[in-house]
Amino acid sequence: MSALIELSNISRVYYTGDEAVVALDSVSLSINAGELIAIVGASGSGKSTLMNILGCLDQPSSGSYRIDGQETAALQPDELARLRCQHFGFIFQRYHLMGDLSAAANVEIPAIYDGAEPASRSERAKTLLSRLGLGDRLRHYPSQLSGGQQQRVSIARALMNGGEIILADEPTGALDSKSGEMVMGVLKELHREGHTIILVTHDIHVAEHADRIIEIRDGKIIADRRTRENPEQPPTHSRRSQGAASSPRGRRFLDAMKMAFHAMAGHRMRTFLTMLGIIIGVAAVVLVTALGTGTQRKVLSQLTELGVSTIEVYPGKDWGDERASSIRTLIPEDADALKAQPYIDSVSPILSASGNVQYANISVSAEILGVGESYFKTGNLKLKAGRLFDQGDIQAKAQLAVIDDNTRKRLFPHELSPVGKIIMFKQMPVVICGVLAPRTTSFGGRNLQIFVPFTTVRSRITGQETSLYGLTIRVVRQIDTRLAEGAVSELLTQRHGRKDFFVFNSDQYRKTYEKTAQTMSLLISSVAAIALIIGGIGVMNIMLVSVTERTKEIGLRMAVGARRRDIMLQFQIEAITICLTGAVLGIALALVVCALPGEDSSDFPMVLTGGAIGIASASAITVGLLFGYLPARNAARLDPVVALSRE
Repeated sequence: MSALIELSNISRVYYTGDEAVVALDSVSLSINAGELIAIVGASGSGKSTLMNILGCLDQPSSGSYRIDGQETAALQPDELARLRCQHFGFIFQRYHLMGDLSAAANVEIPAIYDGAEPASRSERAKTLLSRLGLGDRLRHYPSQLSGGQQQRVSIARALMNGGEIILADEPTGALDSKSGEMVMGVLKELHREGHTIILVTHDIHVAEHADRIIEIRDGKIIADRRTRENPEQPPTHSRRSQGAASSPRGRRFLDAMKMAFHAMAGHRMRTFLTMLGIIIGVAAVVLVTALGTGTQRKVLSQLTELGVSTIEVYPGKDWGDERASSIRTLIPEDADALKAQPYIDSVSPILSASGNVQYANISVSAEILGVGESYFKTGNLKLKAGRLFDQGDIQAKAQLAVIDDNTRKRLFPHELSPVGKIIMFKQMPVVICGVLAPRTTSFGGRNLQIFVPFTTVRSRITGQETSLYGLTIRVVRQIDTRLAEGAVSELLTQRHGRKDFFVFNSDQYRKTYEKTAQTMSLLISSVAAIALIIGGIGVMNIMLVSVTERTKEIGLRMAVGARRRDIMLQFQIEAITICLTGAVLGIALALVVCALPGEDSSDFPMVLTGGAIGIASASAITVGLLFGYLPARNAARLDPVVALSRE
């Protein structure tokens, strides 16, 4: 019989502050395949430490440990995990079953990490449990099983990948005598089948079932004796092949995903609280983006209503110039000269007067604007009813008026159509020929405006036969308004002999808004980013807490063969799933909020775009990867023996 396990001068030293605690002191031991061995000793003697080193759950501080001729000191953590998965089966005193998995699912765990196909591992789990008398308990959870039944489930789990070497730590310590005898009967039967059984116990009656008893005290072996001189040699048990080397990555990922979903479903409240920060963060990203887009579109629409590519010319040096009223050089002929320029689409003179306007017994204060027939095109004003005055009306100095919607509401609150009605302004009757459509823009306030031919205002109201209040000019769409502004200024300067006017370009509104919009976009994006980061930090914190709460689960998974990357993959899948689900719920919440006020009626319009949803989803994935990495890394780097001992 060849030596399966060889320990040579193994020591294990722990440090508590500056104090060194020697758990094992130069232990040398050789175990042959197929033996049934009991390691006995009092509490604190070092027997559990020895078992942990034998099962590759812990590493010796010094000395050599070989399994089937392979030196374990040179192995990386994942290679040690492979050894545990393929050679060892663990039976723990407290069973260490996962409460949210059924008996069959608990038994299947080692085969999952060994890469077995779902159908084959499910069938083997069923076979093992049936053999151990639990065929009718396959779908029962640990809380529904007695202590003896739970221990038999852990035995079935130890045998899942073959259980060439079975390590049993106080297998009967938590059981009554009858259940303990049953468990020992199972272990002796497994020994007869060729399994190498190593029992760790303080109970001498349990130890007497073994063919060889090793006694340990204060970290040293003080006795190694056989209870039978010529024990029957069972056939050597070889590992059951599962084909792990050919296990596809896709299957491992799907298995990790299923385990992650089981873990999240088993702790629904914790999962929801973790997700809540992402829901709020993603909803904030979508809403602020939608608000920014909606506001931008609304303001651009309002700017368009004011007139596209328009330039206005006024006498004086700038707004508020006290001498502007005395300047008489801006005349209708200037409008004719500008109209002849190829870069000008249309030009309208402007004259202004204000006063009371009367209809029947209603009197209101309004602004009278004398304009040309092109004014409505220049200002992008739309007709609602009636007609606009034309060039013939301008030449005839017709007493016609086009009123805005505010004036219609004030003067004709009960009239269906004011077209054809006569209103009085400074004893001059004016016939209403048209009504303008209401403007959605808030620019310009709520002033009442009445538009009449500028020739009528000049001859019948102001008495100023030559000078104008101003000019409004529409530039050809393809022309840069900045270039047109320079050309207009140069032409009028030549005509007047000096620059006694100032020019206002409507694109200044747009430029000012674009600068403001950039600042606001940066601000709201920063707020959204902060909200998402806060959500990510919440995910990380709760996942870190989850690692602490699930330390024993992680240790158990490592004990049955999970590699570091398996643990890391599961935790990252949990983090990404939480973030993606949070993103979906956050987007749904944003959709509801956007739909409540209605896009057109809201003073704060929200326009949800595919870009906003894409940014939110990408942000959620990024948060899941970034903030899920640290908890996953911490979980993967846990020491199996420390994790298993954590309460």
